[in-house]
Amino acid sequence: MERQDFVELMTPAGQQLLQSVDYQSKTDVVKLVSQLRAQGHSPALVAAVLTQAKLRHRAQAKFGEFADRMLFTEAGLEQASRLVVAALHAGRFRNAGVSSVADLGCGIGSESLAFAAADLAVTAFDIDELTAAVATYNLLPFDNAAVEQADVTSLDLGRFEALFFDPARRELKGAARAKAVRKFDPAEFSPNFNWVVEQCIDDWRGKPRVAGIKLGPGHPHDGIPEQAEAQWVSVGGDLVELTLWFGAAARPTVKRSALLISATGRHELNAESAETEHAPVANIGDFIYEPDNAVVRSHLIGQLAEELGLTAISQGIAYLSGNSQLDSPWLKGYRVLENHAFDRKKLRARLREANIGVLEIKKRGADIVPEQLRKELALQGSESATMIVTRIGDAHRALICQPL
Repeated sequence: MERQDFVELMTPAGQQLLQSVDYQSKTDVVKLVSQLRAQGHSPALVAAVLTQAKLRHRAQAKFGEFADRMLFTEAGLEQASRLVVAALHAGRFRNAGVSSVADLGCGIGSESLAFAAADLAVTAFDIDELTAAVATYNLLPFDNAAVEQADVTSLDLGRFEALFFDPARRELKGAARAKAVRKFDPAEFSPNFNWVVEQCIDDWRGKPRVAGIKLGPGHPHDGIPEQAEAQWVSVGGDLVELTLWFGAAARPTVKRSALLISATGRHELNAESAETEHAPVANIGDFIYEPDNAVVRSHLIGQLAEELGLTAISQGIAYLSGNSQLDSPWLKGYRVLENHAFDRKKLRARLREANIGVLEIKKRGADIVPEQLRKELALQGSESATMIVTRIGDAHRALICQPL
């Protein structure tokens, strides 16, 4: 969204048109544009409204029915927390006993929405003028929320009771801004990651800072401060974030945590130490299991394996195995039907013999491209199966499996 798009949407005609447009995934966009132009709406307004209608439709996965009254930018929607996750963040601050929080790098305001809904007074800041304006619009229903455009590094953070940082992991300036170029080096975050950590661990008024930092789930373990509780969050199997918690927002007996939010509720795996415990390695059993990515990224596979009586198939490979069929929210399971050396020619012959025409290919520790391998196998049958290509020691194996 550009500044002029926002101006168009803020006009009475823009607001009325935005509320009247019903966009669905099967909407004939060309026909809809023609209808809106025939009604006398300008091309700029029609374009701005249709862009927002599409973004609102996509945003329903994160915000549910609340998306229908919000504004979005493309990058802001992608980086925004799901409402269910933002509510967990708000719960951390409520449980820490604070009544107000500064949302530093608020984006479109998803965290602030949850903070305000939890009766926390929230002051939200974003360095980008347009993004701050969008957040202001989204927070209009709440009297306990205010938005300011500011560089958070210029603020006196000591005046706030609690801090929540979401450092920008995308380019905010220049030509790359429009392309939403993602940054992976924490030193290039805005604000700089080391500066953010310093604000969270600094002692002030004689007690630790109550703070949280939202990060991408791929953030390196060696970049996690020892003062923080680190929690990796998965929603329905989709790993969405790593959050670092400090002070009273952190749990004193937890250093690493994997949290899974699924249709069956919330499931959590915790460790008191930041040290990784590896699962013992054994031969592949009758069943192979793929742990949720929150467990993989938190390096809690060893703990999960011990709790469920499973073993690793190879050192450094995130598959577990056993001889019993298990039902766990943390695992996606497969019955191992056949175990072969990874030989493309022999596999093609075996799959044809088994009449396999639909094949899901999964890999870990194997340098293959599933789509390319599927073409090379030239499948022609009527049956379906899953093939897991992985490394066992120094060799590659292909496991023909049946999903549980």
